Amino acid sequence: MGGGVGGIVVAVVLALLGLNGGGGAAFNIDAAGFDSQAGAVPTDGPTDGVDPDAETVEFMQALMFDVQETWDGYFTEANLQYQPTELVIFTGSVSTNGCGNATSATGPFYCPAPNDHLIYIDLDFFNDLSRNFGAPGDFAQSYVIAHEIAHHLQSLLGISDSVRQAKAEDPANSNEFSVRQELQADCLAGVWANSASKRLTRDTGQPIIERGDIAEGLAAAASVGDDRIQESAGVEVNPHTWTHGSAKQRVDWFTIGFDTGDPEQCDSFAAEDL
Repeated sequence: MGGGVGGIVVAVVLALLGLNGGGGAAFNIDAAGFDSQAGAVPTDGPTDGVDPDAETVEFMQALMFDVQETWDGYFTEANLQYQPTELVIFTGSVSTNGCGNATSATGPFYCPAPNDHLIYIDLDFFNDLSRNFGAPGDFAQSYVIAHEIAHHLQSLLGISDSVRQAKAEDPANSNEFSVRQELQADCLAGVWANSASKRLTRDTGQPIIERGDIAEGLAAAASVGDDRIQESAGVEVNPHTWTHGSAKQRVDWFTIGFDTGDPEQCDSFAAEDL
């Protein structure tokens, strides 16, 4: 298997509610989230006029490589072929090849459309994450990217298609399917973090990720919990409208992935209690 808030809310809240990349409202856009645009052209690099911070871009490139190299190893062990995705950095707005058009207010997202399979992000999102939601730091950024790549994994493994089918067959439980898909992505992000914590940097010989860094990822996961977002928007906290899960659920599932390092422990669809 595998939001919107009423009233007037700040753009960053809307952005976080759109974060799903394969599902939902907090870290990405499901393909169904936008109407397909005839002739939409996929963006394969920064939009004209974008001048993002070079250090951040370099960090994103290194991060994309590390996360995907990790999952390529898991796929190889399972006798599967991993197909890499790419990161599209844009500013203002962007056109995708199958998920329609998006603006910066959408937040980071993954487009699961067959002719796309790319991750999109406006780097200003990280400023919003730090300034408005108290989740600064490199590892908070790592969590976002690892979460989006997890949506790519779900797409490659057919999980995203199963979620869409389940939603179509049982629309009354559509939000629950979305929540379970998002929590699985959080768990898979934790699995990568576990792997990274065992690798050392070439320059210093220190772990790429230390236990203390995980606090940044947990803060980022908590900050985009549906309950936190609804509270920030000044609307009633309503679990029935959630599409990504509560702050506690997101932290709990990320922690499961990090503590076990085992993707098989990330089956949120089989879990009785989230």
